[in-house]
Amino acid sequence: MPGFPREKWMKVIVCGAGQVGFHIAHYLASESNDVTVIDQRPDLLRKIGDTLDVQVVQGFASHPGVLEQAGAGDANMLIAVTASDEVNMVACQVAHSLFEVPTKIARIRSQSYLQPIWANLFTRDHLPIDVIISPEIEIARAITRRLKVPGTIDVIPLANDRVRLIGVRCTAHCPLIHTPLRQLTVLFPDLAIVIIGIVREGKAIVPGPEDQMQIGDEVYFVVDTGHVERAMNAFGNEDPEARRILVLGGGNIGLFLAQQLEAAHPNTSIKVIEFDRNRAEVVARSLTRSVVINGDVLDADILREASVAAAEAVVAVTNDDETNILASLLAKRYGCRRAMTLVNKTAYGPLIAPLGIDVVISPRAITVSNVLQHVRRGRIRAVHSLHEGFGELIEAEALETSTLVGKPLRDVRLPTGVLLGAIVRGAQVISPRGGTVVQAGDRVILFAAADAVKKVEKMFSVRLEFF
Repeated sequence: MPGFPREKWMKVIVCGAGQVGFHIAHYLASESNDVTVIDQRPDLLRKIGDTLDVQVVQGFASHPGVLEQAGAGDANMLIAVTASDEVNMVACQVAHSLFEVPTKIARIRSQSYLQPIWANLFTRDHLPIDVIISPEIEIARAITRRLKVPGTIDVIPLANDRVRLIGVRCTAHCPLIHTPLRQLTVLFPDLAIVIIGIVREGKAIVPGPEDQMQIGDEVYFVVDTGHVERAMNAFGNEDPEARRILVLGGGNIGLFLAQQLEAAHPNTSIKVIEFDRNRAEVVARSLTRSVVINGDVLDADILREASVAAAEAVVAVTNDDETNILASLLAKRYGCRRAMTLVNKTAYGPLIAPLGIDVVISPRAITVSNVLQHVRRGRIRAVHSLHEGFGELIEAEALETSTLVGKPLRDVRLPTGVLLGAIVRGAQVISPRGGTVVQAGDRVILFAAADAVKKVEKMFSVRLEFF
């Protein structure tokens, strides 16, 4: 990726002041980067300017004069996340052709641009975009991962899926509640699991060895992928993988999800409910064995027609948060076992679990994580933002010059707020202990609280180099 010297902050232009743009700007500004946000809506710019330490420019992000005013002439990176694919693409083209901005990231929603047959469109000679983010596809993948591991609220693969981050919600059936975390290695000596975060009553905690899990906690842990089933059993979850799935909403996310489930799970029964008749016909033509029902997801008769009582999981992915929440609650009331709900508005977050919804899907969090892994410096291979700015799960390559390498971990002074989750050496997954020695070339999976991220970047940086 084109880069910049590590000693200096970045100058970044964010095109679009919506929820995704706001949170990307928030992350970057909180790390002392020079951030300018472009949007044509004065109310959003006023909010972002009053809340964050950023510059704002009103205008169309694709206009050369607006980009010049935003400082594109010496910017390191442009991140285009406006509501228009075309504006995002043209902004990257203008930033490249007129201002030679090294790194350009664009959110592109329309799949007509992303068909493999048109892959040549985004080369340097045509539309020079370095990173394309397609939120709908990423969201569908995130939902599929959660469906594949029943009982999870989050599943993130790392190190070529040798390691996974798993999020679970502790219930009264969890045998590990009220047990100090240091005892987990005694109880499960051969289970490679490290708890890296606990969210309790909306507040995130970086756990210490004496901390205990409580009923209602959301617990995030890193585990060897081969041990996921045993880890879920340890948390008291033995649910089978869902075989009857009801998808509420046939937009891009619902369609991609059904297509992925058809391809990966041939024995799964899939039904899709879509309100718009024309769209329902498009979805039906795009799927091979799913049943598509034209109707209102809030209509009890339609839900019964879709056999909601027999469904093991309902996934609500319409384009309206309130509809998703109400439809999920109706589905559970009529007998569906598990509800996964797409929610854009952060204000609804604290209400969801008490209502009885099992899993919340946050499009913004998924998109922000995708952007961050291209922003992070050093030999950082993947980044995932956890729980509204609590911190980041980071996969990084250990370098010869890193302070982590060559001595037992008990002798390494990790920054406050940093927990090592796993070390991947070739095909081997190592659960870090005091005597573990990290070697150059190892993939290190760690959690860094928000205020420790910059220190982690330095730990994995190549000194006196550009990258």
